[in-house]
Amino acid sequence: MTNGFETNGDTTRMNWRVGLISIVGIWAFYVAIITVRSAIMLADEDQARLFLYRLGVAAFAVAVTYVLFLFNERFAARPLRWRVTIAFAAAILPAFVIALFNYYVFEVFDPMSLFDPAEMAQWRESMEYSVTKELAEQTISRYFVVIAWSTLYMALGYAGIVRAAERRAASYAQQAQTAQLRALRYQVNPHFLFNTLNALSSLVMRDRREEAEKMILNLSTFFRTSLTAEPTDDVSLAEEIRLQHLYLDIEAVRFPQRLVTDIEVPMDLASACVPALILQPLVENAIKYGVSRVRRPVTVSIRAREDAGKLEITVADNGDPLPDDLASGTGVGLRNVRERLEARYGGESSVQWGARPEGGFLVTLIMPINRETCS
Repeated sequence: MTNGFETNGDTTRMNWRVGLISIVGIWAFYVAIITVRSAIMLADEDQARLFLYRLGVAAFAVAVTYVLFLFNERFAARPLRWRVTIAFAAAILPAFVIALFNYYVFEVFDPMSLFDPAEMAQWRESMEYSVTKELAEQTISRYFVVIAWSTLYMALGYAGIVRAAERRAASYAQQAQTAQLRALRYQVNPHFLFNTLNALSSLVMRDRREEAEKMILNLSTFFRTSLTAEPTDDVSLAEEIRLQHLYLDIEAVRFPQRLVTDIEVPMDLASACVPALILQPLVENAIKYGVSRVRRPVTVSIRAREDAGKLEITVADNGDPLPDDLASGTGVGLRNVRERLEARYGGESSVQWGARPEGGFLVTLIMPINRETCS
């Protein structure tokens, strides 16, 4: 139940309170119009008495229209064209019943002498007055009021369907975004795991137990952290850097003489929130295309700074120049990062990359600074 409506698919049922309020509102408006008209045209009559009778008729009309409301609700699952047809046809009987009650109150129960009896008789004779004709005219008058309410009722019901559809669309969009982030988050390079296991096997075969044990602990911590967190969660930049330290420590076992790390994050940015593992593909690429392709020491650097109110993070290496197809940045890792930032921040973020003149590759991430409590 939301905003007075209960929605099931394309069917929206109005809460009885909303239905009753709309009915009371339409008849109150009608009474107000008739009262103003009476005050102008029949200024010399007992307006208080007339108003009291109108309230009685209006209360009866509210009850009859509420029955019509319950009747219309039985067809809430029908297509709109059927509901309109049913509503217009069903309004005839309530309008007649209300007109009949109005005639009884003003013409039978207490016929008020609004005009001189002789003038009234002459007027009725000239107009060929009859009870049937009077009831027909009053029924038509009330019919338009009932139809006005029926139109309001269907408009409210349709608005409820639209709002429900918008909520469903928003929910589906959120689910799609979560699924997209989850898929992107879990695109961990399988070669990393295979290479790590091979390196671990080599340590065990060479009886380097302490290094093997440290590597196992780092690998366990890294995968436990990367695979258990919700993909839409943010982590502090300090936590993200800690995970990259774990990853680089693992890779340092494979490249003990070639991998040099240089990480610099100002203390005032350590608490800034970033998407979890957003740097992972970039550091992987630096290892894969920067460190593993050469036989000399290569520095992988991570820098963070605040620029123009946004968080700027760079991941770079000083390896050898890359082939044109790699230097263009068309790999899975960069697409992964770009799509995650777009899904998370939209147009408020950007990813820039390119080959460095001195060799190696540089990637720059720009995103809003969020220092609220990270998930």
